[in-house]
Amino acid sequence: MSSHRAGFVNIIGNPNVGKSTLMNALVGEKLSIVTAKAQTTRHRIMGIVSGEDWQIVYSDTPGILKPGYRLQENMMNFVDTAIGDADIILYVTDVVEKGDKNEAYIAKLQRVQCPVVLVINKIDLSTQDKVIQLMQWWKEQLPGATIIPVSARERFNLEAVMDEIQSRLPVAPAWFDKDTFTDRNLRFFASEIIREKILLNYDEEIPYCCEVEIEAFKEGEDRYEIAAVINVMRESQKGIIIGKKGAALKKVGTEARLEMEDFFQKKVFLSTFVKVDPDWRTSRKELRRFGYEA
Repeated sequence: MSSHRAGFVNIIGNPNVGKSTLMNALVGEKLSIVTAKAQTTRHRIMGIVSGEDWQIVYSDTPGILKPGYRLQENMMNFVDTAIGDADIILYVTDVVEKGDKNEAYIAKLQRVQCPVVLVINKIDLSTQDKVIQLMQWWKEQLPGATIIPVSARERFNLEAVMDEIQSRLPVAPAWFDKDTFTDRNLRFFASEIIREKILLNYDEEIPYCCEVEIEAFKEGEDRYEIAAVINVMRESQKGIIIGKKGAALKKVGTEARLEMEDFFQKKVFLSTFVKVDPDWRTSRKELRRFGYEA
């Protein structure tokens, strides 16, 4: 009888605790964009790691928040689905946030049937005594959880997380081909790379009013030709994205192209356009087009 183990390990937690950094470190690939801003992750993104007799399917999810409009409601649906279909839940907190920040989700975790691995991230920003106190506090909240302190950024103690997950995987065949490392296609990563550069280069609400759509993605002999549309909600935002004499958009385009070339391992010709689409965050039709609605 085969003893192959495989399972879905779903990563949840509040914004800015380092979920995406942790998943990228565990998968060994940069699949989720990482910035210091909240709501960086909008989709549920899978990262797949396989060994000879095991396979772990990680799922990064948006940070937990109180929805203010339809896009955010859909983002929270991704989180609720992830809690429901996990073989193992990886709940990520850190040394900065208040432990009771999201009592409703802690209550959900107290009721789940699957194993919970609670990761306390960013321990490089704290002291040993404080980390021990935090571990004790979480042990009282979630007595059934395994608690592991880590620094995802410094890649400290990640082996302990991997070992714990592997020991908890159910016996099951592989869900994906062993050489697959994500469920997303190259177009998706192209749009996410551009969105990351927008998050890094603009302040205030601008990044939250943008959605990137890849209109064309052609693979040539020696390069990819990619055309991207940045959708914004107002004409004034379009002006900010483009910048004086197009300088701001050119900077985003250059940074995105260089990262795409690194990610795709191929030359990239990238053209970017900006379009006003006032309803994209609230229209069901538009959200479906951008992959937020079934």
